[in-house]
Amino acid sequence: MGTLIDTSVFIAAERGEINLDHVLLDAEDDEAAMAAITASELLVGVHLVKSAVGRIRTSQAVERWIRAIPAVPFDLEIARTHAMLAAQLRTSGAAIGAHDLIIAATAVSLDYRIATRDLRSFPKIRGLDVVRW
Repeated sequence: MGTLIDTSVFIAAERGEINLDHVLLDAEDDEAAMAAITASELLVGVHLVKSAVGRIRTSQAVERWIRAIPAVPFDLEIARTHAMLAAQLRTSGAAIGAHDLIIAATAVSLDYRIATRDLRSFPKIRGLDVVRW
């Protein structure tokens, strides 16, 4: 089984709360990836850093992660999974953010677990294996 890494894990690594390199080494038998929307969220974060020095530091970290961890594009198969999950959540009265739903759909479509620090949204997805990194 592979692991889809959520944006919150990268943010925790950027803040020094976890050592992502060590976590990935411990899980070396697992295939790790990120959803394309996660790459976008990380890049938005670069643009929001106010100081030039901070922006350069954040940009370097983000670019290193983007080079090292493959980004899974949103394709028709993931779109179908996204639609199914969105309907299930709406029917049950639960809601999660649009980007989190895309990330969850990517994981479900690939049969991957989600590595996250956000334990509010992803546990709402029935059958999704969620691990806290």
